[in-house]
Amino acid sequence: MICVSIGLAGCAGAPRVERVEVAADAAQRAAEQAAKMVGRPYRFGGSNPSSGFDCSGLVYFSYRQVGIRLPRRTEDQLRASSPVALSELRHGDLLFFDQEGKKSSHVGIYLGGGRFVHAPSSGKYVRTDELRSSYWRRHLSEARRF
Repeated sequence: MICVSIGLAGCAGAPRVERVEVAADAAQRAAEQAAKMVGRPYRFGGSNPSSGFDCSGLVYFSYRQVGIRLPRRTEDQLRASSPVALSELRHGDLLFFDQEGKKSSHVGIYLGGGRFVHAPSSGKYVRTDELRSSYWRRHLSEARRF
């Protein structure tokens, strides 16, 4: 199985988002694709290596490279995925962070070994960080899996 979509009823006024299920090997390959983008520039709205990435654009691109179609926006990626315990993280799981007072407004892809890859913010570059660092631990809101 590569990808199965299950329709979810949306809230009033919210667009419908499909729940996505991804095989573990495909998620691992997506994480490997994301890791190859380290050093690419951050660009708001970006979702390709030539122009740069924002956080959800990196997730979208990385999964697309392995044949998985995901929603493009962070909030839709959150709704299309399912919660997972931190103790059960696998390569390719998504990590959502609260930033600038907004719940789950930033997303990264878990690489294993306590590391994740993400496109942090304007003027910066795609990079890896340690999940156990005090900053990221303090801002982590949830882990989710497709």
